[in-house]
Amino acid sequence: MDMDLQHLHTVLENTFAANFVAYYRAHVAHINIKGRTFYQDHKLLQKIYESLQDNIDTLGEKIRSTRAYVPDSLSTVVGISPIIDMPVTGDAMALLEMIEEALEALIDQYHELNTAAEEVNYVDISNYAQDQIGVIAKFRWMIEATLDERDESQDY
Repeated sequence: MDMDLQHLHTVLENTFAANFVAYYRAHVAHINIKGRTFYQDHKLLQKIYESLQDNIDTLGEKIRSTRAYVPDSLSTVVGISPIIDMPVTGDAMALLEMIEEALEALIDQYHELNTAAEEVNYVDISNYAQDQIGVIAKFRWMIEATLDERDESQDY
């Protein structure tokens, strides 16, 4: 097998795993979040986890389209994920910061996927990776804006 295609398989598997761990974190945070801004935080986290959940199937299909296989155990998924598995606990700020960090790592991972796909001319995968960078960057911005407690009047 071509080394570049093998590299794409590895990056696809790592992206699948990172997305899975980020999805799980966002879903747990969505369920466990509490506080004065519960409703807004709960809804935002729902949008994030639903998007990441959809990506699980899409990434699996991208993996199979390159004649590779999806990781076959949760321990493998957690083991190869560039996003470390850790307890999803804390107050609303801590949970949102944890999701922000996961989204930042996912953006980096999708950049790596884009590069690996372009190296072997898998345009559908590079297009998908580029689209996800935009989607995830928007979610990151929403989390950052939610966490920003500065006096807005001083920004202008």
